[in-house]
Amino acid sequence: MTTIFNVFDQLSQILARLDPRGMQQLKASEPMQKHFDTLAEKSKSHQLTESEKDELAHYVVLERLMRMAKIKVGKFSM
Repeated sequence: MTTIFNVFDQLSQILARLDPRGMQQLKASEPMQKHFDTLAEKSKSHQLTESEKDELAHYVVLERLMRMAKIKVGKFSM
C-alpha cells in the first residue's frame, strides 16, 4: 500500500537526482521566507484564517520534501 510518505520519498529521490548542486543551493526567496515566517508567528498565537492555515500547511509539506531531497543528494553523489 502506498502512503503519502512513500510518495514524498519517491519525489525527493527524483528531485535529488535532477541537479544535485542546484538542489543543495535551493532555498526560498527572501519575500517568500518572510511570508512563511509571518504565517508561522500568526499560527503560534492562533490568529490564522482558514486560508492561511491551508497555505502554511502547503509550505510545511514543500519544506519537508525539499529537506528530504537535500539529504538524498549526498547519498546519490557518492
